[in-house]
Amino acid sequence: MQKETAPTMGHERRGLKAMGTIALGLVVVGGGCRSLDPAYEHGSGAKATISPDRRGMAPAVSTAAAPGQAEVDRAQMFQSQGDYQRALAEFEKAIESNPTLTVAYMGAGDIYRQQGDYANAESKYSTAAQLEPANFSAQYLHGLTLHLLDRIGDAVRAYLRALTIRPEDFNANLNLATAYLQLNEPAQGLTYGERAVRIDPKSAAARANLGAIYAALNRHDDAIVEFQQAAELTPLTGPLLLNLADSLAKAGRYEEAANTLAQLIRGEPTSAAFERLGSVTFRLRRYDEALANFRRALDLDPNYYAALNGVGVCLLNQWVWSDQKDTGAKQEAIRALRKSLQIERDQPRILELIARYQ
Repeated sequence: MQKETAPTMGHERRGLKAMGTIALGLVVVGGGCRSLDPAYEHGSGAKATISPDRRGMAPAVSTAAAPGQAEVDRAQMFQSQGDYQRALAEFEKAIESNPTLTVAYMGAGDIYRQQGDYANAESKYSTAAQLEPANFSAQYLHGLTLHLLDRIGDAVRAYLRALTIRPEDFNANLNLATAYLQLNEPAQGLTYGERAVRIDPKSAAARANLGAIYAALNRHDDAIVEFQQAAELTPLTGPLLLNLADSLAKAGRYEEAANTLAQLIRGEPTSAAFERLGSVTFRLRRYDEALANFRRALDLDPNYYAALNGVGVCLLNQWVWSDQKDTGAKQEAIRALRKSLQIERDQPRILELIARYQ
């Protein structure tokens, strides 16, 4: 075993954290339960707002005398008063009276979504989208609720339909890029991630998601730029710092990666952060420090198999450097590697190490 052998720590199984996996990347429309078309402002943070602007929809048709319109009017009055339960009841009455009244489905869907009842919201938006295929709000919000239900493939298709109506919509592009990243299809999401950044260069969410896409495509220098831009635009978060550190390490910038991880640990000492720091300090040839970091990771999570791999490799190296006299280190190393395999069996490199040194 060579002295400079880098530890096998399961990085190939960890994968990249899609930024926020709906935590940072996915834009969820907020701001009340009015059944109006979400029009998005693209300021810092690109927070969604609700506006009566009905861009992207079929030409408005007067529904003053349409069956169900009286119920819709009452529902909107109750909404303005904050009485969402009575508003929802009126929207449901409107749907029963007129099953083709899109605004009633949208209104009910908005309330269900705001209440966290994504299954019922998805059903309402789906019907609205079928009734008015050119309605951007219906297509986008259908995609959003599918996304929130973790039906990522269906969400992608709905977002694509929304973007055929309004291709420059920031939120639809950002969420579609996020969805492709969650599907482990970063190449498909690249166009939409880059477009979201072009539309709103000051959005930390868009920058972070684009960084995650670049990292997944092994474009770590580009990823670093985006993560650093995101860090300048938003309060620092654990996932952002962790992804930045990962890309710095992949780019061979180990000192910067170590400094980033140390900053993360000061505010959020997680097992993942200590394990990454162990990997980086090993590559910096600070072997005792690396072993200590792997052990700290296991103190926080005894089943963190990447840290078990790190401990195992550090101790195997320690055994080799002792001219194979430190049998205690070797025995502990094999125990750590075996435990790692019990947690995650798909690790051929760890199997090879055990077979070679047990």
